[in-house]
Amino acid sequence: MPSYVDPSKCDGCKGGDKTACMYICPNDLMVLNAEEMKAYNQEPDACWECYSCVKICPQGAIFVRGYNDFVPMGGQVHPMRSSDSIMWTVKFRNGNMKRFKFPIRTTAEGAANAYPNGKGENLDDERLLLEATLAQPTMLA
Repeated sequence: MPSYVDPSKCDGCKGGDKTACMYICPNDLMVLNAEEMKAYNQEPDACWECYSCVKICPQGAIFVRGYNDFVPMGGQVHPMRSSDSIMWTVKFRNGNMKRFKFPIRTTAEGAANAYPNGKGENLDDERLLLEATLAQPTMLA
């Protein structure tokens, strides 16, 4: 189900020209209504339900209705992001709540080493990354 914005909670990210949800949406679906200073999903049919906008919204104004295989019918899911984890709160229609905490990336952007042990410098090499170096075949004359 596509994302939707609760207009009573949205503040347009305090009047900037680009909101956080506009910045993070991989499909460029979120836009800002300049007159009302409220964000909205301009094309709900194209929404991937990736929850990126939900997780980044500083006001908690964006929601995604979960599918029944993920959230029981009538339930709601609310992620809350901290500096080192995301807490997912599932609220069932009978009022019960469950919380799940998952760590988020702790490696600084660009700090991950794609080639451990110094291998992989030669991109023209046909070997896989962790394949052992084989002796070059010799030509018999």
